[in-house]
Amino acid sequence: MMEGKVCLITGANSGIGKETAKALAKMNANVVMLCRDKERGEEVQKEIIEQTGNKSVDLFICDLSSQDSIRKFISEFKNKYQNLHVLINNAGVMLKNRKISVDGFEMNFAVHLLGPFLLSNLLLDVLKKSAPSRIINVASAAHKRAKIDFEDLQSVNKKYRLFSVYGISKLAEILFTYELSRKLEGTKITANAVHPGVVATNLGQDQSKFSQWFSRKFFKSPEEGAQTSIYLASSPEVEGITGKYFINKEPRESSEESYNEGDAKRLWKVCVAMTGLDTQ
Repeated sequence: MMEGKVCLITGANSGIGKETAKALAKMNANVVMLCRDKERGEEVQKEIIEQTGNKSVDLFICDLSSQDSIRKFISEFKNKYQNLHVLINNAGVMLKNRKISVDGFEMNFAVHLLGPFLLSNLLLDVLKKSAPSRIINVASAAHKRAKIDFEDLQSVNKKYRLFSVYGISKLAEILFTYELSRKLEGTKITANAVHPGVVATNLGQDQSKFSQWFSRKFFKSPEEGAQTSIYLASSPEVEGITGKYFINKEPRESSEESYNEGDAKRLWKVCVAMTGLDTQ
């Protein structure tokens, strides 16, 4: 079913990303792992090849908080691959303290919105050539309490609260997903968002030891959390379905804020300016 399909997964060296990459490799897809940590990436690449018997598991190194790093990867990828059938924007961060990216953006905003925005847009030509193709953005139910403040997108003027800032970045990611799906109408490229559930991954490694223990004991395993991403990447049942928010392999309603088309269009313009896409 996935044989010959090129599937790119960001943050593929751990957690949900790793399990997604492994499952797609088992389906004989050509898996492209995009990781920030070279040593860890090589370790997981070797593990997936050994466990699945699929030697078509490739590795690229990229820091999704750095726009220069993303552009460098795009050049390397296009030099090697002519097709891309599935793009899974999975990489994430969850930081206890405020951190700024190399480009000067708040890190949640940089990794959850600007990174996927730039990566997806720079790969659209390959995705269009390979259509039907799919873009899957791993979001979170944390978006449901969030609101977009266009006067303070970087959360500079408020006290840094982890779950608040994280939720805002995930709401922005869903707004981006819906606007992307509208812009891609007629291209045979679908764009959907997924809430994987509350999953015990190393995303929260910046948290207390008790919080990490609690998550491992009571939350979903990474393998369980990856199931909806795997489903959206591979199932013929969702062919042509776009602009949806999935939980447990089913389309669900996201927050009222996430359906504000005016905000989505405004946010798109902000992202274009912040990533320099308007100069290309």
